Amino acid sequence: MPTHSRRALLGAGFAAAGSGLLAACSPGDGGAPAGPAVGNGPHGPHAAPHSPHATHGHHGAEGHHAAHEHGHSHRHGPAHHRSDDDPPSGYLSPDGPEVAEAERKRGLTGPVRRYTLTAAEARIDLGGRTVKTWAYDGELPGKEIRVTAGDRLHLTLNNHLPQSTSVHWHGLHVRNDMDGVPGVTQRAVRPGSSFDYRFVVGEPGTHWIHPHVGVQLDRALYAPLIVDDPKEPLSYDKEWVVLLDDWLDGIDGSTPDAVLDELTKGHPHGGMGHMGGMHAGESGRSHHRHRAHGRGARSASGAHGPSRLLMGGRSRLLGGEPGDVDHPFHLINGRLAEDPETFHARPGDRIRIRIINASGDTAYRVALGGHRMTVTHTDGYPVQHAGTDALLIGMAERYDVLVTAKDGVFPFTALAEGKHRRSAMAVLRTGSGARPGASTRPRQLYGRPMTAYQLTAAESVRASRRSPDRIIDMKLTGSMERYDWAINGRPYTPSQRYPVWQGERVRIVFRNHSRMWHPMHVHGHTFALPDGGPLKDTTILLPGRRVAVDFDADNPGLWMVHCHNVYHSESGMMTILGYRSSR
Repeated sequence: MPTHSRRALLGAGFAAAGSGLLAACSPGDGGAPAGPAVGNGPHGPHAAPHSPHATHGHHGAEGHHAAHEHGHSHRHGPAHHRSDDDPPSGYLSPDGPEVAEAERKRGLTGPVRRYTLTAAEARIDLGGRTVKTWAYDGELPGKEIRVTAGDRLHLTLNNHLPQSTSVHWHGLHVRNDMDGVPGVTQRAVRPGSSFDYRFVVGEPGTHWIHPHVGVQLDRALYAPLIVDDPKEPLSYDKEWVVLLDDWLDGIDGSTPDAVLDELTKGHPHGGMGHMGGMHAGESGRSHHRHRAHGRGARSASGAHGPSRLLMGGRSRLLGGEPGDVDHPFHLINGRLAEDPETFHARPGDRIRIRIINASGDTAYRVALGGHRMTVTHTDGYPVQHAGTDALLIGMAERYDVLVTAKDGVFPFTALAEGKHRRSAMAVLRTGSGARPGASTRPRQLYGRPMTAYQLTAAESVRASRRSPDRIIDMKLTGSMERYDWAINGRPYTPSQRYPVWQGERVRIVFRNHSRMWHPMHVHGHTFALPDGGPLKDTTILLPGRRVAVDFDADNPGLWMVHCHNVYHSESGMMTILGYRSSR
């Protein structure tokens, strides 16, 4: 099939100026309390016409609902109100001049770093178990993308998958038309086509890439993205990049799409259209799981597999339910614990470990046997150094730690929090000795693990205190019984907008009105946790809890806010922050 470059796709134009919604794909595409806030830096652009729910074909761009500015976003001053029947207008376009000007201000003096990425079907050896899945260049995880802050990144994505896809640059403040959200910032990259992502990389840190189409994230479509600091303040001898993942694709016929269908009882987006909230008691939830347990799941593609609903999982750390899906395997850098990756070093080496949770539905409790870790960064930004035996890492979160290697062989274990003691393992080897067994549980796992809420932002990245100009309330709603996850009771549509203006200090108040924990992610910006907490782009929100996060609106465009449990987001727990073009 002929390929289409980024320019050709952008040349087709946006469907409506300022809406950010592109013309819909053709049917059957198939892919289908306040703390210091942070000033955000530079960034990048693009692509597809259908909604991120394109796997189910329900939200094409041309059939979108009206913008929802339903009183949850307010300035300290006169509020702007719109009718739910009005089309979204007056918003900056992802490929508009304001976005281009913001990119120009980031500077174009750095060298160009070129990469090519091919998404295709692949057979992957997990370490004694071979599965058929979708991967980048046939590898799990995908090849590391490494640049230096200030570089210009040029990456061409070639799509050889049977579905449309995209690349989202998780944690980077890219220019809006490079953010990789089909139906919002770009046209989907259709099968047989290619897409050029080009932008300035502004901030150093540990990040990663993944698609923003359907539940593709829960396959092998992810890779580390490391941005080096040209003025790196840390001193260390070796670096180890560690990606954690829960796995079910290709196991006994399972696919992520079949699991989503099972969770939603075979109805695309489950209870989307019902109002969410704490309506489902434990008895109702158990009834749903009892009915589903043991029956096979069938995806739209006709694939079969055993039930993957999580039965009986509990986690005190996560406030009760640890997740929805019982992934049969857990991986570190694409390997099972029975045949783990081994990292070699010498006794006394100072090792920087960059930990990325690339899973779809699992929080991990992480520890390195025999060692204490010093946390230096979270989500790419420095924190005041803090020692811990273990970390609790939600989906999409990243932590950098330093360890001083002891002499011997040590398990690096990621325990799937609350999920029947399932785990992943890698090995640090600095001397002789037998490899730890796959079920090894270092004692460090069983203290209270550290979370981001116990950390403080480093002085170098703190911004001056400032009262918010705008407060946006986002209630996280939904239940397992209906699987109607939503924000403010409204399931996602590409036309949703919570308005912000360039230069504002914005506060999002997340309130979890559901019985499930949610890792909430904001695209294109970094927010500050309260009371001097660290800078983050993803944060854990437990059931019944509230957290207010602050950020500066300095990256124009249309930006997703969503739960990074891929099954929750695909069932409706997503919305959009939209920069207004005028007051």
